[in-house]
Amino acid sequence: MTLLEHLRRMARNSLWSNDRVYRAVVALQPGEFEAERTSFFPSIKETLNHILAVDRLYFDFLTDGGRAAAAYDDFVPFDDAASLAAAQADFDRRLIAFCDGLSEADLDRRVITDRREDGMIPERIGDILAHVFLHDIHHRGQVHAMLSGTSVAPPQLDEFLLDYDAKPRKDEVERLGL
Repeated sequence: MTLLEHLRRMARNSLWSNDRVYRAVVALQPGEFEAERTSFFPSIKETLNHILAVDRLYFDFLTDGGRAAAAYDDFVPFDDAASLAAAQADFDRRLIAFCDGLSEADLDRRVITDRREDGMIPERIGDILAHVFLHDIHHRGQVHAMLSGTSVAPPQLDEFLLDYDAKPRKDEVERLGL
């Protein structure tokens, strides 16, 4: 497997993992989505909004969108889980399409990232994508832990890459068109 193939699989894993997380989150009882919890961000709502805000920031960098840091600064957090879930799914599908359009050579191409007072830093596309996937996994793990203290059990998030796990994910993969 090439690095590009791996990154494409990770983009699909993000859609699948987010789908599993959001199906749990939209099933929460009233008040649980925004309830204060112990984590890096103080609620499931704030953590999931942060994931999407950062995803959009880095996507702007990757696509030379021209918004730079404003892509993060101008992010308007979602108040309800269903709307946030739809926005995240839309982003995930755009990221899959972006990764599908890359060539191996593109992974070493540098794009400018706006680091505010630290300046405009050129970064490799492959490194940015790896960072985005790690960032999302990190914070999804926090949401997973926070779900343990709610009325909804946290979903299994590690059944995507192995052939062994093909059967448990089959219906979801088909539903998501992966």
